Amino acid sequence: MPVLRDIGVLATCRSPGGQGEIHTIPGAALAWRDGKIRWAGPQDELPAEYATEEPWDARGRLVVPGLVDCHTHLCFAGWRADEFEGRILGRSYLEIAEAGGGILSTVRATREASEAELLGRARAFLARMVQLGVTTVEGKSGYGLSIDEELKQLRVYARLAEEGPARVVPTLLAAHMVPPEYSEDREAYVRLIIDELIPRVAEQGLARCCDVFVEESAFTRREARLILEAGRAGGLLPKLHADQLTDGGGARLAAEVGAVSADHLEGISDDGVQALADAGVVAVSLPIATLYLNQRPIPARRLIDVGVPVAVATDFNPGSAPSYHLPFAMTLACNLQRMTPAEVLKGATLYAARAVGMEDRVGSLEPGKAADFAVIDSPSVDHWMYHFQPNACVLTVVGGSAAAGDLRTAD
Repeated sequence: MPVLRDIGVLATCRSPGGQGEIHTIPGAALAWRDGKIRWAGPQDELPAEYATEEPWDARGRLVVPGLVDCHTHLCFAGWRADEFEGRILGRSYLEIAEAGGGILSTVRATREASEAELLGRARAFLARMVQLGVTTVEGKSGYGLSIDEELKQLRVYARLAEEGPARVVPTLLAAHMVPPEYSEDREAYVRLIIDELIPRVAEQGLARCCDVFVEESAFTRREARLILEAGRAGGLLPKLHADQLTDGGGARLAAEVGAVSADHLEGISDDGVQALADAGVVAVSLPIATLYLNQRPIPARRLIDVGVPVAVATDFNPGSAPSYHLPFAMTLACNLQRMTPAEVLKGATLYAARAVGMEDRVGSLEPGKAADFAVIDSPSVDHWMYHFQPNACVLTVVGGSAAAGDLRTAD
């Protein structure tokens, strides 16, 4: 059993306390066995039973829980760089979609790609995410929009989860957009999801969560409620894309259905904020999408002040957030959303784990949880967020085994 010693600062990110309480321990050590943490605390209090175990030397660096990217669209084909200039010149998300771009353009490319091609692309993205210190990734479908194509995407996530080293949490997002073939009969598509797709996904164990995009250009609150209730009946945790472009009541719906998270929320109302607080729903902020769409940021301070846990994720997708760099999203959350570095770290670890129903296994460094952590070449969480680098992570550990990097990396 290894013991990681000479940790400059260990941020354990345990549950007690609010958003900014990350429970740091200076001069710390961390011990694990069989993939799970056994002890975490000051090095000079290391129990004798661990004194002769194999030492790993953190060389005074910062150690944090493995990062959790709780909102990605990892499995897709193609890119949408052609939309980038249009947005810069003032074309809106809805205008691009109405002209044949947006989500449906990615649907066309993803349908044309083979399962093997999608797997290869997603595998490469995931490997680079692990190098950044990310150990758990939620991956959504939603670029198939048919039974066979949605199952194809979910099988990619199943294969990635089987391969490791990252933990992959699959989410069914068949209710991402109404596909063109159902444009004249959207009710039939909703019934297809409820009556045929969700039962097959549940039977095959291909998803942990069920998500719906509630927006003027996507699905109504009524449709979303029906889909999420069907998903829950099939054992899938409800999540929502909510109030991204307008206040469509998505946050209130998330509270009503007991969703694990409501994501985006740039357009959330005061009533929506209070509803999330009352129901204990995690708000997932996606600052890369906020930046690319030139939107008003999520009101993170207001959410935090009323007790809503705010997670931070990338929303990695080929259109509105074409980056899987979670530390970049974290720095943006500090600057755009006025969150402190400590609040952001808890949002990308424990609260992100809660947003995918994994809080009991990952997201904090405490006995009994998975030995998932990242060694960051920085003296503190504040300095890490402030001094943005291409990659400050020197070692990523998943389940007690090195997944990327090397502690011997020169300072």
